[in-house]
Amino acid sequence: MDLFDEIVRLRKIGQKSALATIVQVNGSIPSYESAKLLVREDGSMIGTIGGGCVEAEVWNAAREVISTERPRHMKFSLGQDAAYDNGLICGGQLEVFVEAIVPQPKAFIFGAGHISKSLCKVATLAGFSVSVIDNRETYANRERFPEAEDVFAEEYEDLFPKLEVRDTNYIVIVTRGHRDDMRVLRWALDTPARYISMIGSKRKVIGVVKELEKEGIGRDAFDRLFAPMGFEIGAITPEEIAVSVVAEMIAARRNPESRWREHSKSIFQTDAMRALLK
Repeated sequence: MDLFDEIVRLRKIGQKSALATIVQVNGSIPSYESAKLLVREDGSMIGTIGGGCVEAEVWNAAREVISTERPRHMKFSLGQDAAYDNGLICGGQLEVFVEAIVPQPKAFIFGAGHISKSLCKVATLAGFSVSVIDNRETYANRERFPEAEDVFAEEYEDLFPKLEVRDTNYIVIVTRGHRDDMRVLRWALDTPARYISMIGSKRKVIGVVKELEKEGIGRDAFDRLFAPMGFEIGAITPEEIAVSVVAEMIAARRNPESRWREHSKSIFQTDAMRALLK
């Protein structure tokens, strides 16, 4: 199996991996500069950087890199003990760079109104693959969303089982009304999506949350919801709203360890929203 073909395959099916490459060598080692090892999400591997204890340590680092999406630069000195597993006494040094290989981030935009049109354009420009979903064919069509990878005109509940949502995905809820928002949010909270946001005033958001709580959804589930959606930049027009939301999506994309949440509060992280929920 070709390592690069496997990277392409994994990205197409939405799976992350980590690529380890020997980037510098001094002296004798049981491999060669530019040797590569690919580690999949399930821990399986393709390729090698020489085996032995070095490869085992790099494998552990690769699992961490897959989780955090942050690269590692590792240095090793191969003394007699380190090289023993390979049957060689090398005594060289090597450096290994481990980087995350992530699929193109995918955004599911529920609702095909005027704000969604701007969201689709801005998100596409920012490098997201966008799918637009609405239950109205007059709104959800290629003419309105030429940039979208997919446009679905189906009832939401009919489409939910067909959507494979992963932790590299983003869900934006901008449907035509509270009830449709609630239908989508009920499903979204049960997915591993990295980012879930919903449009609406603070009181509208609280109303939706309270209704879903009556159905038995625990309050902890809503800690993942960012609503009203987007960074607070005073946005008014659809284009400005799209910029604020995509900026928040970029923050989630570039900081998978949730450090971005310091600048973008979920609905229960502000005093005003907590007061409304009482």
